[in-house]
Amino acid sequence: MYTDAKNTVTAIAEPPTRRPERGAHRVRSLLTVLAVIGALGLAGCGSTSKMATVEPSHADKVVVKKSQRKLELHNNGRVIREYRIALGGAPDGHKFREGDERTPIGDYFLNWRNPNSNFYKSIHISYPNERDKLVSRSLGYSSPGGMIMIHGLPNYVRSEALRQQYANRDWTQGCIAVQNHEIDEIWSMVRDGTPIKILP
Repeated sequence: MYTDAKNTVTAIAEPPTRRPERGAHRVRSLLTVLAVIGALGLAGCGSTSKMATVEPSHADKVVVKKSQRKLELHNNGRVIREYRIALGGAPDGHKFREGDERTPIGDYFLNWRNPNSNFYKSIHISYPNERDKLVSRSLGYSSPGGMIMIHGLPNYVRSEALRQQYANRDWTQGCIAVQNHEIDEIWSMVRDGTPIKILP
């Protein structure tokens, strides 16, 4: 308000409410956009990381290390599972004949499976091959043996106490044995035709 020369009081209109400056509005908008982009970027990083750590659903190769009592499942050259195994009563060396309680050494295939095995479940190893048969004959044996499997525990093993008797010792006749829950996992991850390499 002010008074003029005639002492007339005149009211000055109030200035309009001040709007935020355009610059401040732009800064806030930019910060909001950056926050959204950052959140999306982090979500994307999380997704990428998650996908990178997803384990393969199957093995493309099986490796058995007899001296270490170890069976490994491989995928693309990387070990994705590892199991402690039991072998036969004479585990050292290659198998040459029926009844020697040895596990063969060499390159084979897992070529069929039995869901109703006497040892829970079993997967067959393609021993003997033609070379195994020839070597066995040349050593004077009538048969190189066969029916070498990867399998679980005998079906009569139902108690934990009995199961423990089969842990950490060799007990098969030349097959490769694991625990029942382990053969379940191997069964689901290994397809028929998968190569198996058995090392000394």
